[in-house]
Amino acid sequence: MTRPTARNITEDEYFFGHKACAGCGGSLAVRMALKVLGSRAVAVLPAGCMSAVGFNFPQLCFANNAMISTFAGTASMMTGVEAGLRARGEKDYQVVGFAGDGGTADIGIQALSGAIDRNDNMIYICYDNEAYMNTGTQKSSLTPFGAYTTTTPAGVKIRGNIREKKNMFEIVAAHGIPYAATASIGYVDDYMAKVRKASEVKGMKYIHVLAPCPTGWGIRPDETVEYARMATDCGLWPLAEYGCGEYSLTRSMKDPGLLRAYIRGQKRFRHLRDPDIEYIESKRDARWEHINRSWKAP
Repeated sequence: MTRPTARNITEDEYFFGHKACAGCGGSLAVRMALKVLGSRAVAVLPAGCMSAVGFNFPQLCFANNAMISTFAGTASMMTGVEAGLRARGEKDYQVVGFAGDGGTADIGIQALSGAIDRNDNMIYICYDNEAYMNTGTQKSSLTPFGAYTTTTPAGVKIRGNIREKKNMFEIVAAHGIPYAATASIGYVDDYMAKVRKASEVKGMKYIHVLAPCPTGWGIRPDETVEYARMATDCGLWPLAEYGCGEYSLTRSMKDPGLLRAYIRGQKRFRHLRDPDIEYIESKRDARWEHINRSWKAP
C-alpha cells in the first residue's frame, strides 16, 4: 500500500471547525490520523483538549462518528464500541481513541493496560502535549524534568518539575502489544505511515505522538511544528516502533547540540540554569546508549 504523505492523502476532512488554540499540536494529530483512517473510523475521546474543542453544541467538529468517554475510561469504552460493531455485523471499520498525556499515562492507564491485555482490535493514540493543558497547565506524569507548570512552579529551591517523563512507549511494549510506535507532528509523513500500519495490524495498537502546545510550552503558534521536529532532532523524542518483541528506530538523533536551543526557546524552561540543562543532556545521552545497544537502526 502507498505510504501516506501530505501530497497523496485524501482532501476530505474529518475534523474541522474546532475551537482549538492557534498552533494546537493535538488538533493536527487528530486531523491527520482521521485522514488516514477515513470515514469508517469511530473515534472515542475522554475529557481533555480535543473533546473540549471538538464537541461544541450545536456544532460537532467530527465528520465521522465520535463520542466523549469518561476521563479514565477511553480504552474501556473503545472496547465496548468495537464489540458492539462486531455484534451488529459491521465490516471495514476502525475504532480509534484520542487521549492526552494525563488521560493516558495517569487517569487512563488502567483501562489502557486492560485493553492491551485483552488484545482488542483498536488503535489508541496519545497526543502528548506534556501537561494537563485543558485545565490550565498542571503537571502530568509525561511532563518533562524541569518544566514549569501551575503545580510544579519554579523557584530558588525547586527547579520546576523534579520528576522524569514516564516512558509510556516501553511500558506499553512491556505488555507484549502487537504494535506500538512513537511519532511527532513535526514529521507528519512518519506519523501517518504509522497510523496506516497500525490499521493493518490485528489486535491492540498504541501510538504516542508528541504534539506541542504553544500556550503551555510558551512558544509562538507558528513554531509548533518546528519545536516538534527539534525534540526529535536533539534526541529527546526518538521516533520508533515496537512489534514482534523488537524495537526499531524510524529516525535517529540528528543534532545533539540542538537541545539547548530547544530548551532555551520555551518559556516553561526559562528558569533553568546550565547545570539543569547539563542534567537533561546526561539523561538524554544515557537513554541513547541504551537505544544504540538494543534497538534496530533505521
